Amino acid sequence: MMDQSIKFDLGLIHRYDRAGPRYTSYPTALELHDGFNDEDYRQHIIKSNTAGGPLSLYFHIPFCDTVCFYCACNKIVTKNRKHAEPYLENLYKEIAMLGDLFDANRVVNQLHWGGGTPTFLSFEQMQQLMTVTRQHFLLKDDDSGEYSIEVDPRETYSHTIKQLRELGFNRISLGLQDFDPAVQKAVNRIQSEEQTFKVLEDARAEGFRSTNIDLIYGLPLQTVTSFANTLDKIIAAAPDRFSIFNYAHIPARFKTQRQINDADMPSAEVKLDILQMVGQKLTSAGYVYIGMDHFAKPDDELAIAQREGKLYRNFQGYSTHSDCDLIGFGITSIGRVGDAYIQNVKELDEYDQLIKQNKLPVYKGVELDFDDKLRRAVIIHTICHFELDFSAIENMFSINFAEYFAKELKELQPMQDDGLITLTTYGLHVLPPGRLLIRNVCMVFDKYLAQKNQQQFSKVI
Repeated sequence: MMDQSIKFDLGLIHRYDRAGPRYTSYPTALELHDGFNDEDYRQHIIKSNTAGGPLSLYFHIPFCDTVCFYCACNKIVTKNRKHAEPYLENLYKEIAMLGDLFDANRVVNQLHWGGGTPTFLSFEQMQQLMTVTRQHFLLKDDDSGEYSIEVDPRETYSHTIKQLRELGFNRISLGLQDFDPAVQKAVNRIQSEEQTFKVLEDARAEGFRSTNIDLIYGLPLQTVTSFANTLDKIIAAAPDRFSIFNYAHIPARFKTQRQINDADMPSAEVKLDILQMVGQKLTSAGYVYIGMDHFAKPDDELAIAQREGKLYRNFQGYSTHSDCDLIGFGITSIGRVGDAYIQNVKELDEYDQLIKQNKLPVYKGVELDFDDKLRRAVIIHTICHFELDFSAIENMFSINFAEYFAKELKELQPMQDDGLITLTTYGLHVLPPGRLLIRNVCMVFDKYLAQKNQQQFSKVI
């Protein structure tokens, strides 16, 4: 059985803790450019239909009732629920346009609503969105698809969970971040334990197959003790997965973060202590480290896929569906169709104008060349499975790995000397001390990274 353990080595973490991409794609979203337009997207859809295969759909619902000061997502904060109506009307039109372009017999294996806060929508609005989606895409009716939604427990009730299940959702992710009252006040997210656990309980009662809790470490006023208290309470409730993100405090880039008091931010040492505690507690509780920020129960689909060498990574994070083309709907959404990545426009007005002109609301995109696809395969396999079989890459791309990546293999040598990885003529294996630093290993194979300002990325730890 695959070893999914981690080892916390403070010296190595200090040495390698630099900024770098999260590799939800390669090339990263920074390589998307405005030379890619509506017509380019249409051409890649034609190629995608020729190749065939299942689909994954992502819908961006940007609205939030209140602002969380730490948030770096694209969002529209409003108390007025009617503000969603014109957006949804445009979203329905985008669904219809893309539905006409993709082959009608391509099954949707995966569907996800993110945000923002998808549960900002009323049940009638959610029902209509799902109805329109079913009219234009072939969704599964036997509950075998992976249909997930992000919810805010502060506005998700027992009837909401029942309604979401009736709409076809079978996986749910709950935003939490921290239970500590002082931390919640500092980030403007007041959320009770009762609210959170009731949603978890209701989701299980309604037959949701997977439950995930989102937490963030590094928030203002957090301590090892306070975050451990939050974690203990969540572990006792036993969700299937944890997503525990490192908070990147970049107020110069994200306006809402300026409302956080810099003096309240935990030191880098405290953040590392919190991370170490998280790893120890979750592994002791029986969770396995999937990679990056994710832990899951050993019988969870992600953990099984990782052990079987079938795990994948896309714009939504870790996935079990590497065979799906991903279509993004709504403002800022990013998709992967064939050999291209496509991002929609970011502003409501521009989105509205393009939809009214019957144009796909493309903002930027990029077509991958041979080298991009080769390096993507190397990076994605390494970040998902902590190992790389050189011969598999050679057979897939008809290259000699040692010759093609001679420079990269030389750059990896110090990591081998430090005990992060082992390198042989046959492949690369990431050791337990290197798994928390997996982004560093992948960064060696990123040809674009040297051209980028490191401040555009978060720290790897």
